[in-house]
Amino acid sequence: MDFFSILTLIGGLALFLYGMNAMGDGLAKVSGGKLEKILENLTSSPIKAVLLGAAVTGVIQSSSATTVMVVGFVNSGIMKLSQAVGVIMGANIGTTVTSWILSLTGIQSDNFIIRLFKPTSFSPILAIIGVVFILFINDSKKKDVGTIFIGFAILMYGMDMMSSSVKPLAEVPAFTNLLLKFSNPLLGVLAGALLTAVIQSSSASVGILQALCLTGAVPFSAAIPIIMGQNIGTCITAIISAIGAKKNAKRAAAVHLYFNMIGTVIFMTVFYIVNALVGFSFFHQSATPAGIAIIHSVFNITATLILLPFSKGLEKLACLTIRDKKEDIAVSAEDREFMILEPRFLEKPAFAVEQSRNAARKMAEESHNALFTALKLVDKYSEEDVERVENMEAKVDRYEDELGTYLVKLSHKDISEADSHSLSIMLHCIGDFERISDHAVNIKESAEELHKKGLKFSPNAKKDLEVLGRAVEEIVNTAYGVFDKQDMKLAEKIEPLEEVVDELSKEVKRRHIQRLRSGECTIEMGFILTDITTCLERVADHCSNIGVCVTQVNEDLYDTHSHLNTVKTHPDESFYRELEDARIKYQLS
Repeated sequence: MDFFSILTLIGGLALFLYGMNAMGDGLAKVSGGKLEKILENLTSSPIKAVLLGAAVTGVIQSSSATTVMVVGFVNSGIMKLSQAVGVIMGANIGTTVTSWILSLTGIQSDNFIIRLFKPTSFSPILAIIGVVFILFINDSKKKDVGTIFIGFAILMYGMDMMSSSVKPLAEVPAFTNLLLKFSNPLLGVLAGALLTAVIQSSSASVGILQALCLTGAVPFSAAIPIIMGQNIGTCITAIISAIGAKKNAKRAAAVHLYFNMIGTVIFMTVFYIVNALVGFSFFHQSATPAGIAIIHSVFNITATLILLPFSKGLEKLACLTIRDKKEDIAVSAEDREFMILEPRFLEKPAFAVEQSRNAARKMAEESHNALFTALKLVDKYSEEDVERVENMEAKVDRYEDELGTYLVKLSHKDISEADSHSLSIMLHCIGDFERISDHAVNIKESAEELHKKGLKFSPNAKKDLEVLGRAVEEIVNTAYGVFDKQDMKLAEKIEPLEEVVDELSKEVKRRHIQRLRSGECTIEMGFILTDITTCLERVADHCSNIGVCVTQVNEDLYDTHSHLNTVKTHPDESFYRELEDARIKYQLS
């Protein structure tokens, strides 16, 4: 093996890792965070958790990625440590899918149909389809599918490069002798663990081993302990991810390590004892890619079957290793609420976008509740409700800070077109949610002033405010529904409602002046009434902003001012129809 063969080996490994990463990213985009969402919601039983862990890892092609996600789930409080154990076990089973795909490279046959199943035969076809999807089809989903196809083709090409570069090693006695040394279980485990820890991918290290097997120089006696070590080495990614995390997240990473270490010890002890007694015929034979895949799968499935009944024991062992300290501060309910914006989720942007949506929905809900709790205070004052409005507004402010920061970080990630639209909408709308909660505080202050001074609105003023309040409630509910569901049809109702709120606000103020002239009202009450109506009018303006933003982003048009101007100056038939309906519905008596 010369210098250029080494370069080919390194280049093949680079292509292999890149292809795997591209394929995983493409699959994550296509799933749109749904896989992780399923993982989050459906881990009620250990068996279900194992199956889900295996399925998700089999799709995204990385046990490390799944485990890092699990660490994030546990750290954010979304998932309990007990639920995480099953998922981690399942992830180890799911990662064997890659080794089975790679084992197809060992297919040898002159039959045309059989040869087609060899990845080196069909991957060029996938690459061509992928290029066509990316370059010539203007559909983000198909482009993501194209990325998956090209990623797979690159992965297989990298595998082929590694295989061809190491073929000459079969004739080198020094190499053969070196591999025989790995027949020592301890050395083999150590070598497998170190290789996997360095490249941070058990799939890649198994791929390298399968490539070496094609030389015919790797006996099963050396391959088995190396595979065991690879399962231990893959834990490094979760351990790194757990640095700086909370106790339970560190425990999740510890469970991953303990599972693989205990599983390795049990498997190897039983295997070598049985081999000593019976003597496996294949033990000193040359390993094959398919044989590697079988051993990889048998080990992970066996370890899961043995240790799953003792999952509570693994959990306790992790808790004993990483103990609670007296000085550990309990996380408040509010802090737990914000943990859904877990930084580790940024490694899977599609899921991070989904978590951001959940946070934005909660922010919208808090803003909505703050506004209508404040309006209730005008008629029925309560110190408890005053405090609730203040707390909700403070929470909305915090959401704006934390969600805004999280979205900016997320904007630098590679995300699908649909997720990019969602991101833009959230970045625009969270400011409107925050301003609506500010107006809620202003209304609350007006209610406080009324209470402290012992003032009350006249019956007519009260009726006027009630009608205006109902119109504002409808536009707020509509705008928040548009934001949540991205409903373009519903968005058409916002501008007519905003127009009606403006008309009502002016009419309420005009009626107050009439009452002032007739002596039914005072100037002081007029100031408070004006403050409240102005706040409600501005709330409607922010609802208009939300509707326009959602509409524009979905149409890939970002000039919101020109869009709004077009709607107002050149309205269509549906605008007039909705406007008339709203005017009839919200008439002042």
